[in-house]
Amino acid sequence: MTDTVRDTEITDGEGYSPRLYNEDLAPATERKWGAFSIFNVWTSDVHSLYGYFLAASLFLVAGNTFKFLIGIGVGSLIIYYLMTLIGKAGVRTGVPYPVLARASFGTFGANVPALVRAVVATFWYGAQTSAAAGAIVAFLIRYDGPKNLHETSRLFDHTGLEVICYLVVWAAQLLIISKGMETVRRFQDFAGPAVWLMMLVLAVGLSVKAGTLSLSIDMPAKDLAALAKNATGLDVTPGSFAAIAAIAATWVTYFAALFLNFGDFARFTPDEKTLKKGNVWGLPVNLILFSLVAALTTASASKVYGEVILEPAEISAKFDSAFLVLLAALTFAVATLGINVVANFVSPAFDFANVAPKHISFKRGGLIAAVIALLLYPLHPWDNAPSFVNAIGSTMGPIFGVVVVDYYLIRKAQLNVPDLYKEDGEFRFQGGWNIRAFAAAAVGALFSSILPTYGPSGYGAALGPYSWFIGVLVAGTIYFGVSGGKSRLVGSRSSE
Repeated sequence: MTDTVRDTEITDGEGYSPRLYNEDLAPATERKWGAFSIFNVWTSDVHSLYGYFLAASLFLVAGNTFKFLIGIGVGSLIIYYLMTLIGKAGVRTGVPYPVLARASFGTFGANVPALVRAVVATFWYGAQTSAAAGAIVAFLIRYDGPKNLHETSRLFDHTGLEVICYLVVWAAQLLIISKGMETVRRFQDFAGPAVWLMMLVLAVGLSVKAGTLSLSIDMPAKDLAALAKNATGLDVTPGSFAAIAAIAATWVTYFAALFLNFGDFARFTPDEKTLKKGNVWGLPVNLILFSLVAALTTASASKVYGEVILEPAEISAKFDSAFLVLLAALTFAVATLGINVVANFVSPAFDFANVAPKHISFKRGGLIAAVIALLLYPLHPWDNAPSFVNAIGSTMGPIFGVVVVDYYLIRKAQLNVPDLYKEDGEFRFQGGWNIRAFAAAAVGALFSSILPTYGPSGYGAALGPYSWFIGVLVAGTIYFGVSGGKSRLVGSRSSE
């Protein structure tokens, strides 16, 4: 017997509802994702333009590389623990996130947390596509023809060149996702190592130009604090204990979306041992090394160019070699394709399919997300990405708290999987909705989203970086309190 206990698998003829079941939402049967593929889920997720920008920005908050690595290291260990926790549920049940959420929110109530995740993912899908297109534009405008198109044409409040590049990147992503999850795995297995290589080229090249291995930024403390606050919104003294704690919390919160739906990928691994191995290399090891490279690159660039540059595409655009600029542009585009496919395409594909399984498959769900991102492009709402994501994204903490408490503390990691697909089964609750879960999540959201935004200024300043954690703890505690007795009444079964 392996170290993995899988719950009872669903089979045809068990009375599942077409309103709750299709082949894409069914428990995974083919489990071909090895440790390397799980490792590359994380390289694809964090090795992006925004991932680099966040790491570089947090480096400013730390003040120097040593303190930066302490904050990132603590955060990465927390991420590893939480991702492994939710990943185990994916391995054991074989179901995607919106189906797992039915156990706590109800068979139909689960559509709400699923759509919350889908909205955030679709928003970021458009934002990351725009960022990838921007990296290509930065290279093309070195030449007269594209530069002229960029300066003289306007369409949908964008330049003609920006529109063309956006459409090309948008179509490339759609092509990848249309081939299914196996193609997603193969693409990320290529994208992750490619980005690592380019990041190393940036770090080594700039260190050679700087003539030294830079471990800090030469800037007065007051100016550094102002720059760090502008980049991250964190009002802390760089290098202080509060700064290190805020770095760890912000780093963890960056992964808030995937804490919910990492099971979408983990369910394709053969056992928990494979999952843990991929997570160890992909999370604490990979995240710490990636952050170190980002810190060294940022510090070296500040010495070479005399200014702090947090955008890797902007750094590479300064290279004299057109070949290196092209290589960087293509790599950053591939990196963004990688994070979009992993974090912002797979999730809404399953989430939208969960709303109407009879009519929406995984591929159709992905197409819906892509079309919405295309329709949003003329409005470019991602210009205000931080405020939008903080408002909606912080609700993911309470949802995560409810789902994890329900699976591990109330059901003891044993789930009646077939009933997840039945309208009149164990998870019917009140007409398919579990009011207890929604009440707990709502109170959690009050502390994680509403109070930091609209409450006393002191609350947001002091606890803002920790709002996701607060939401998890408040919602999870309340849900356990109001549902603890319920665990003795519901039956669970597993194939131990």
